[in-house]
Amino acid sequence: MSRNARLIYSPDYTQYYFHDDHPFNQRRLLLTHDLMSSFGILTEADILAPRLATDEELTLVHDPRYIQFVRDQGHSEKELPQAGSYGLGTEDVPCFSNMHESAALIVGGTLNAVDSVMKGQSQHAFNPAGGLHHAFSGRASGFCIYNDCSVAIAYMRKHWNARVLYIDTDAHHGDGVQWSFYDDPNVLTISMHETGKYLFPGTGNTTERGDGPGYGYSINVPLDAFTEDDSFLDIYQELVSKLVKGFKPDVILTQNGCDAHAYDPLTHLSCTMKIYQEIPRLAHRLAHEYCDGRWIGVGGGGYDIWRVVPRAWTLLWSEMSDQPLSDQPLPKEWLERWQPQSELQLPPRLFDEGFPAIPRRAEITEKNRLTLERAIMYGPTGTNSSKE
Repeated sequence: MSRNARLIYSPDYTQYYFHDDHPFNQRRLLLTHDLMSSFGILTEADILAPRLATDEELTLVHDPRYIQFVRDQGHSEKELPQAGSYGLGTEDVPCFSNMHESAALIVGGTLNAVDSVMKGQSQHAFNPAGGLHHAFSGRASGFCIYNDCSVAIAYMRKHWNARVLYIDTDAHHGDGVQWSFYDDPNVLTISMHETGKYLFPGTGNTTERGDGPGYGYSINVPLDAFTEDDSFLDIYQELVSKLVKGFKPDVILTQNGCDAHAYDPLTHLSCTMKIYQEIPRLAHRLAHEYCDGRWIGVGGGGYDIWRVVPRAWTLLWSEMSDQPLSDQPLPKEWLERWQPQSELQLPPRLFDEGFPAIPRRAEITEKNRLTLERAIMYGPTGTNSSKE
C-alpha cells in the first residue's frame, strides 16, 4: 500500500457540533473512515492526527479580536451580547461549548496536511474535516467558524512563498477564500458552484475576477440548477486544465464538498457519484504534472451524510492513495453496521444506479458553456488578460 498519501483524522473532529437538527453533521466522518477501512484502503499507518492551530496561525487570516471572542463564547454558558456581530448565534452558526478548540482542531488538521506535503513527508494529504470555506476574517458564516482553507493558503505563502492553485467544487461558492486573496496574483482561486440566484451565499458571479494585481486570479463558474454529470465534468476539466497551464502552481489545494449530488437536501444540482471519481482524478494528474505531486485535499459541504459523503470521500481517498475502486457493492459489514442507524436506505453499491434525465438538459448545458466562456475570458490565460 502506498504511503505517499496521508489521511488527517481523529474522532475528536465530531466535537465541532451545533445541535441534533443542524444539517452540518460531522458524524459523516465516522461513516467515511469506516467505509474506507471496510474497503481495505485505509490502515492506521495512513492516518496522521490533527493538532490545534495556534492563535498565531489563525491570525494569518482571522482578526485577533474575533478569535478571542470565539474562545470566550465557547467558554460561556450563555450567548454573549456581541455574538451576532461576529456571525455567531445564528441559525447557520449556533453557539456551542468549546467552539474555539473544535474549530482550531480542524484548522490544525489542514495545517498538518500542508506540513506533510510541503515538507516532503508525503506527496498528498486529505483532511476530510476541513473545507470550511465560508468563514471571513472577523465573522462566521455558512456553518464555518474558522476558514481552514484560507489559513492553509496564507501559511503556504508565508513559509514556502508558494504559488497556490485553489480548486473548489462545492455546490456553494467558496466566498471566504476568494475574498481573502482577491488581490493576490500568487493565489488562483477557482470555484465551480450552483448559481447564487438560488443558493447561499449568493455570490460567485463571473464578474468577480479579483482586484488590483490579483485581477484575473479569481475565477467563478456559477452552474445552472439541475446541472448533471456530463455538463459538470466538461466544464471542470476544460476550466482547470486551461488555467493551470497559465498559472503554473507550486501546490494544489482542492476543496471537495460533495453537495452537488442529486441526493443533497440543500442544493439543486443533479450530479451522481461519477463526478466524485473524476474530480480528484484530474487534480491528481495535474499535481504530478505541475507540482511534483503536491496535492492537499479538504472536505467541505455534504448534507446527505448517509448516502453521499462516505462514498464520495472514499473515492477521493482511493484516488489519492493510488488504490482505485471500481463500481462494486458496498462492504456488507459497513451496511450492517450503519443501516440500523439511518432512516434512509443506504445505497447498495459504490456508484449510483442512475437518475432520470433532466428535461432541460440541452438548455442547461448550453447555459453552462456560455458561463464558462465568460469566466475564463479575463483569467490568467484569457485572451484579454494583462497577465499573459
